[in-house]
Formats: sequence, structure tokens, C-alpha cells
Amino acid sequence: MGKEIIFMPKTILITGAAGFLGSHLCDRFIGEGFNVIGMDNYITGDPDNIRHLLSRPKFKFIEHDVTNYISISEKIDYVLHFASPASPIDYLKIPIHTLKVSSIGCHNLLGLAKSKNARVLIASTSEIYGNPLEHPQKENYFGNVNTIGPRGVYDEAKRFQEALTMAYHRFHGVETRIARIFNTYGPRMRLNDGRVIPTFMGQALRHEALSVFGDGSQTRSFCYVDDLIEGIYKLLFSDYVLPVNLGNPDEINILDFANEIISLTNLDLSIQYKPLPEEDPLERQPDISLAKKVLNWQPIIKRDKGILKTFEYFKALPKAKLLKVENKDFSKHIKS
Repeated sequence: MGKEIIFMPKTILITGAAGFLGSHLCDRFIGEGFNVIGMDNYITGDPDNIRHLLSRPKFKFIEHDVTNYISISEKIDYVLHFASPASPIDYLKIPIHTLKVSSIGCHNLLGLAKSKNARVLIASTSEIYGNPLEHPQKENYFGNVNTIGPRGVYDEAKRFQEALTMAYHRFHGVETRIARIFNTYGPRMRLNDGRVIPTFMGQALRHEALSVFGDGSQTRSFCYVDDLIEGIYKLLFSDYVLPVNLGNPDEINILDFANEIISLTNLDLSIQYKPLPEEDPLERQPDISLAKKVLNWQPIIKRDKGILKTFEYFKALPKAKLLKVENKDFSKHIKS
């Protein structure tokens, strides 16, 4: 008889594991049979997002700030870098740390991937396009970003992260993938993180007027989290090295979206207009032709279905969490 071949499960490190996207990625890769090491310092992550995983034998959690040196003894096959504040309400409060997570933190993780001979996928963002002069946005559009504006701490951090990742690929031969993620929503978003969907959801559940900034003509394109996770999974195991847009091209302006929320939730709500924030992008729509071609991927979950699933998630939250107005203290997590 021949010797039995034992296939060992692959191990993946996911940073930002307690965050919105990171926790869904942990679920997906555990479901696919991977050993998952989750890493987070809880600066914007929520322990509740991964509490259900802590007893799973395939899950290990490390509380750590990626801007500090990372040492892991286990063999690692893949790295997903999803640690970063992703909401203006966060990164405007911690601008320096936001820059560090996508520069020093990314450098640490690329170095780890190099030493482990692991493939690494970084979470970039549609914000690298800034306030775009091209619509919809394709991967070969270089963007219109104000480097010294308040949002530059996030936009430029992600642009540098892409450049650093490609340098590690070209100079060190590290296997790298870059996901340019457009607006994504779904369960486990922070209710008070300042982005439009959780803001509208929280206001709806508190029976408050929905806050529309400017005249509401600015557009967004919302992708449900399950679709995005599928796109990330396919990108990780593809052979494509350059950035790929992942998002839903179904564009809607914010005023129409507010009215859609009112209709879908069947609540008697009004709309309150507020001044448009500085440098808020006026248009955002991904061109996903490349993702269709190289990944055979496109979103399949319609917005009405995704919004209702997300609304049900927020409705089920404890009342204290729903009523809480978040004023997160970052001082215990970071020095700068």
C-alpha cells in the first residue's frame, strides 16, 4: 500500500479581524477550512464581531497594533491586510495613526509575507480616486486627490500602500494582490461610524430625520458585504497582480437613497439637509469590467434585499447600543 498523503490546512493571517470586513473574512476562510489568525487592536474593531469565533479550533486571535513589529511563529500561507480606520469620523480623529497603519503597518506585513513566503492581499479603496474627474472610475484612472486636505490622511495612505505593495512585488518577488474596495455595507458595520448607511439606519430606528448633506445629488454605489467577500476570495486566488475594483456599479444619489430607506423601512421619516463636508466626493461608481474579466465576478445581491438584511441586523442590536452616541476614546490604543 502507498503511503497516505495528509493535506495540511492552509493558514491565513487577517488584520483588522474584529472590523466589519475583517470579521466576515474570518468567517469565510474558516468556512473554507483554513486556519485563521485574526489580528486587531480594537481601535475601531468590535470584540462582538468575532466573539462567536473565539471557541473555534481553527481560529486564533492576537490583540496587536500592526504598526508595531509583528512576530508570528506559525507557518503562514496568506496575509490579508484589512487593518485601517475606514470612516471619516475615525480617521479625522486619528490622522497620524491612519497614515501609519497603511505605511508602517503595511510595511510590517509585507515583510512578514516575504519572510513566510506568503501571498498578501491589501485592502485599498475607491478613495484613492479622490473627487474623480472620470466617471465611472477605472483602475487606470490615477485620481484627483488633495494631498494636504483633511481626507488626505486616508486617501494618500492607501495610495502609498499600493505603491509599497507593488515595490515588494517587483523588487522582492512577493506574491501580492490589491483590492480597490468601493462602498460596502451589511451586518457588523458600526452603527455610529459616520458613513451613510449606518447613519441612515440609526436615525431610522431612532425615528429621527435622515441627514442628507448638500442637496443630496452626490452619488454612491453600494455593494453588499457577501458579494464583496466573494470578490476578495476570488482575487486572492487569481493570478492578477495589479489593482482590481470591487464594488457594485448600481449608482444612486444620496437624496434618492434616503427616500429609498424611508420606503423600504416603511417608517414615517423626514429629511434634514446639512452642509456638505469638505472634499466629500461628488461621484462614486466603479467600472468592474476588469473584475468580470479576470475574476469572473460581479455582485448579485440587489440593494433592496441587502438593505433589508442590514436593517434587520441593526434592529436586533441591544437598545443601549442603538441609542448610544459614539465618542470613541482612542488614547488608550495609540500614542499618536
